[in-house]
Amino acid sequence: MSDRNTLRIEGYAIVSEDGMLADAARVMPGAMIFDADQRFFEQGLDGVDVVVHGRHSQERQARSPLRRRIVLTRSVPAIAPHSSNPRAVLWNPSGALLEQVLAEMGLAGASVGVIGGAEAFDVFLNRFSVFYLTRAPGVWLPGGRPVFLEVPGRTPENVLAAHGLRPDAPAVLDAAQNLTVVAWRR
Repeated sequence: MSDRNTLRIEGYAIVSEDGMLADAARVMPGAMIFDADQRFFEQGLDGVDVVVHGRHSQERQARSPLRRRIVLTRSVPAIAPHSSNPRAVLWNPSGALLEQVLAEMGLAGASVGVIGGAEAFDVFLNRFSVFYLTRAPGVWLPGGRPVFLEVPGRTPENVLAAHGLRPDAPAVLDAAQNLTVVAWRR
């Protein structure tokens, strides 16, 4: 079984200027979808062994159906098979450790990519090795779905810093659209 301190856990999120992942209806508006960010996101997920997300989060890349995944839910006591996806399991973090889920999947020591939503991200705030935070320039989603449960009371950057992560310099994804990503590292 993997060591809690050496397990690589990466987070990926693009957020609006006010720290939202989606609007109030849980929909990511088209204004938050950038080709450069989608390529960065897909490359990141191609580099992990398993993707973790809540039931409303998803990814829509060509290789999405091929990825192993863990879906966070309160509908099971601990770990259960996913009813419609043989490459996925359901996980209740209050009933089992991530290491137990990975071992059950035959993925002990696997690298993990977390893609949201807020409750999923919050489960890993003290464990992220790196969190890639992209801002959608000029997009505001008042009343939307936040990246972390503490947002909008705190900025996403303040939340990450409070959990021991420090920012690298911004990396340009698309200069013409002023789109950058910041890697926050432990």
